[in-house]
Amino acid sequence: MPPHAEEVLDAIMGRRSIRAYEGRYLDDETVLSIIHAGIHAPTTLGLQPWRFVVVRDHDLMKQISDYCKPILLLNLKDMTAPEAVEQKKLLASRDFNIFYGAAVLVLVLGDEKNRFSTYDCTLCAGTMMLAAHALGVGSCWIGAAGPVSGNPELMKALKVPEGWMIVAPIVLGYPKEIPEKPPRREPEIDWVR
Repeated sequence: MPPHAEEVLDAIMGRRSIRAYEGRYLDDETVLSIIHAGIHAPTTLGLQPWRFVVVRDHDLMKQISDYCKPILLLNLKDMTAPEAVEQKKLLASRDFNIFYGAAVLVLVLGDEKNRFSTYDCTLCAGTMMLAAHALGVGSCWIGAAGPVSGNPELMKALKVPEGWMIVAPIVLGYPKEIPEKPPRREPEIDWVR
């Protein structure tokens, strides 16, 4: 096996979406290291159509959570799958915060003029999450934060510039607990030779 291959594969297989965080502070240097790793992700034509917003304001994060929760509940209204039912219970709870008490929210923004932004920023976000894991930091992509894009006041508070869209809202912090490895189905593979 090539040098470092085992460490890289361990990081990929060991990363988890963390939904419970300690109250510990996450220093700027670590956050910058994670972002810096992200910008080394593949990018179409080398255009790097991303920029970042780092949110440490927990009051603002609560406002975003409070704004998004009723919209998410409405979207899940008719869903009966057990996962949806569980999610609806969480979203209905006044105390539940979609950011799980994480230290930091990092928004990976994509340039709206670049038609590949969503792909490139997704690769960047995935690389950031692997880097976080390698540094002992938990992460979780918070898809539930998506509705915030529909609120001009919150977008202004988040300093999202005109012409940019939120592609990946990622929380970072020190894990309170590490969940078990979720089961993965064997991939369906068609070989063309």
